[in-house]
Amino acid sequence: MTEAQDEAGAFRALADPTRRQILEDLRSCELAAGEIAARFAISAPSISRHLGVLKGAGLVTERREGNRIYYALAEDRLAACIGRFLSAVCPEQIVLRHTAWRRRAQNEGS
Repeated sequence: MTEAQDEAGAFRALADPTRRQILEDLRSCELAAGEIAARFAISAPSISRHLGVLKGAGLVTERREGNRIYYALAEDRLAACIGRFLSAVCPEQIVLRHTAWRRRAQNEGS
């Protein structure tokens, strides 16, 4: 699989609002599949399919513990996909965001 095909899979996964919400829910901690499903008004099998798409795109990781499956955000993968796209489309924004991030880090360190 080429890098472009790999990124296309990630963006296809991000196209669905339910999957984006799952990623937001995972931003602070890993969650069990049942915990994720309980946050939505759709069936558990539908959530399972969404999690499968996210896992296939490399945007989440899974860990099994007994009969539970825990999911976590694959932050590096998500950042790499979005970063490569933004670098190609609007490279000046990368510099602006990096500068703002550095400024915030310096201010927090003061």
